[in-house]
Amino acid sequence: MGRQLAAQLGLNSLTREENGVFSIDAVYLTLDRRVSRRIANSRRAKAVYAYDGGALASFRAARARGIRCMYEHPIVHWRIVRQYQLEEAELSPEWAPTLGALRDSEQKLRRKDEELALADVIITPSSFARESLTASKAKLAPVYVIPYGTPIDDVGPARRSAEGKLRVLFVGALTQAKGLGYLLQAADRLTPEVSLTLIGRRVSPTVPRAAALERHRWIASLSHADLLHEMRQHDVLVLPSLHEGFGLVLAEAMGQGLVVIATRHTAAPDLVSDGVDGFLVPIRSAVAIEEKLVLLHCDRMRLRAMQQAAQEKARSFTWENYRQRLVKLAREVIGNPVTA
Repeated sequence: MGRQLAAQLGLNSLTREENGVFSIDAVYLTLDRRVSRRIANSRRAKAVYAYDGGALASFRAARARGIRCMYEHPIVHWRIVRQYQLEEAELSPEWAPTLGALRDSEQKLRRKDEELALADVIITPSSFARESLTASKAKLAPVYVIPYGTPIDDVGPARRSAEGKLRVLFVGALTQAKGLGYLLQAADRLTPEVSLTLIGRRVSPTVPRAAALERHRWIASLSHADLLHEMRQHDVLVLPSLHEGFGLVLAEAMGQGLVVIATRHTAAPDLVSDGVDGFLVPIRSAVAIEEKLVLLHCDRMRLRAMQQAAQEKARSFTWENYRQRLVKLAREVIGNPVTA
């Protein structure tokens, strides 16, 4: 309630990361403390399931009671994130204000490391997220990949692209962590062939520049239902992220019959058959994005075939599959020691 009210009143200092009394960090820490007290008094708990940034007190209490600790790490390891963002700040200094991970305090990062160290099992949503944990060189519990889903009821009708401009969509915070600058470069070179819609909030009042947003269609926020409707008005989703634990919009867009163009630093390698229902591109490559958009613009038969293939693939990304795999793992953790 405090977060909602502060946002409505424009009291940004109250929700500022880490320090704000109603920040996401404060909410997570409050929940963590409350759960830890319940664990300390519980006689029946066999395991605790917690998330990145909100597990430390709960895991400490669980360890003291011999209770198993399951840790969902839905993002990329902070050391890998910092590496990419430091590189990006040097390559594209004008975008540096949008790289939020560079502002994380050492205290917050130490807390993340201790959470990981206390976990008995770690769950990530993508192969790339798991690889980032391995690359961190930390000594970790077994890591399992359980991909997120997309609601089957929200799968829309297959797209049928008409002639004219290729309708391209980007969904996410307007930050260079999502590779937005590279998409804007590609779109600016393809103005006659492509129309671009950006859906997402600005994280900096000056970046991207107002002129860049004015050249394209920008929507700051939509409800989930309206977002799915908007997806159905487009042909392609582009998500050129530098690092992404999963990228729920990938599965959602495929469910609406969009071809996705995404980097390998997302869940795309787990979801997409390259060249069949989407394309995998390198990070930091406006040229690669441009090449794929030109290909789809010029070959509408291939575009339609890939759209249909994407929608069919999305039917296997169900939340029920996610739940079943998670329940199976939880039962194993509670009943048996977990081995890699």
